[in-house]
Amino acid sequence: MKKNLFVISLGGSLVVPGEIDIDFLKKFKLLIKRHIRKDKKFIIIVGGGKTARRYQEVAKKLTKVSSSDLDWLGIHATRINAHLLLTIFREYAYFRIIKNPKEKVNFKEKILIAAGWKPGFSTDYDAVWLAKTYGSDTILNLTNVDYVYNKDPLKYKDAKPFKKISWNEYLKLIENKWIPGMSAPFDPIASKLAKRFGFKCVIINGKNLKEVDKFLSAKDFEGTLIF
Repeated sequence: MKKNLFVISLGGSLVVPGEIDIDFLKKFKLLIKRHIRKDKKFIIIVGGGKTARRYQEVAKKLTKVSSSDLDWLGIHATRINAHLLLTIFREYAYFRIIKNPKEKVNFKEKILIAAGWKPGFSTDYDAVWLAKTYGSDTILNLTNVDYVYNKDPLKYKDAKPFKKISWNEYLKLIENKWIPGMSAPFDPIASKLAKRFGFKCVIINGKNLKEVDKFLSAKDFEGTLIF
C-alpha cells in the first residue's frame, strides 16, 4: 500500500453547507498545498452537499420521483463541486475529473479529483473503490461531526463518542441500506465494502482542519478510527 497517498472523501456539507464556504475552501487548499510540499499525493472525492439536497427536495415536491433520479441529481451536484475543486487546485491536479472509481489513470500530478459515479452508491462508496484502485488501505472521511457516536449527538446530549470502533459495531449503529441524500458519517454500502477489503476509515470533522493536519502528519488526532 502506498503510504504517501491519501484518499479523502470530502463531505459536500463542508463545501456547500448552505452557500459555498469560501473560507473553508481557502484553508483546505492551504492545508493540501502544505502536505504536497512534503511529497504527499491526494485523491479527493467530494459530495453534493446542500446543492444535492435542494434539488432532491424540489424534485420530491413536484413529482413522484424514483431513487435513481434522486441519485442522479446528487451525482451531478458532486460533479459541479468536483469541478470547483479542480479549478481551485488546477496547477497541482490531473486535468480531468474521475467519475468511475475503478478506472485507473497514471497521474503524475499531486492531486486527482473525483466525483459521483452511478445511482445506488454514494461518494463514500466511490472513495473505497478509489482506495482499492490506487493502492491505499485507508479512507479519510471529512464530515461535519467530531466522532462517530452511539446515537445522534444533535438530538441526544448523552451521545457517546467512539475513538475506535470495528466495522461490525459501526454497521449496527446506522441504516442497513443506502437512501439517496442520507446522512451518516460513512454510508452502509461503503462500510460493507471497506470491511470486505480490510480497509480502515478515519472520521474527522473537516471544520477542524488542525485535526486533519495532525492525521496527515501521523500525529494523534480528534476523531474516530473504524477498522
